[in-house]
Amino acid sequence: MQETESKTPPSANGRTNQKLRTRAAIVTAAVELMRTGREVTMPEVAKAALVSEATAYRYFPDLASLLREAMAGEWPTPGEALRAVADSTDPVRRVAAATEHLMRLVLAHQGATRAMIAATITRPTAAATRPALRLGLIDHALEPVGDSLGATDPDALAQLKRDLAVAMSAEALFVLTDLLHLDPEAAIASAVRTATTLTRAAVATARA
Repeated sequence: MQETESKTPPSANGRTNQKLRTRAAIVTAAVELMRTGREVTMPEVAKAALVSEATAYRYFPDLASLLREAMAGEWPTPGEALRAVADSTDPVRRVAAATEHLMRLVLAHQGATRAMIAATITRPTAAATRPALRLGLIDHALEPVGDSLGATDPDALAQLKRDLAVAMSAEALFVLTDLLHLDPEAAIASAVRTATTLTRAAVATARA
């Protein structure tokens, strides 16, 4: 008796692999646009990824979620970012290095950074999608005073971290460049000066 040949359904693995390739293409397109420093929008990302805008939105519900994933593989860890001052125990020097690193990173990716701020500033509930890179840099830069200032006056250390979170921010940098019309190098120098002044004052007060 001749067996009836059954039709093989489409491979589930094939569909899954195609979805993974499409998602990867969208993220890669976002990363490449980020690196140009230009404005990043979902239509531009979709065009670069050779997919429709509707397809891009099926994988990422909003621009903020896409940028978060794209940024995750772009930023160095705090340890990598502060490798040049790894042997230094001077918190002022370390904070200066952290601030300059962050400001240059923001300027190099300012299109994506502005898009991320714009996508979350009107929706506070979406703020968790922001990478908050500055917080890790601040913690790492202030590690040398963790056993001194952190032990003798933990509230002062916590306040310093909050102060630095304001000074070492993309928003602060854009105030300097957009509203005060400083050129990039002057804006970076101003941000570094502010961050190191805050750090120096906090450390001096603790020692006194």
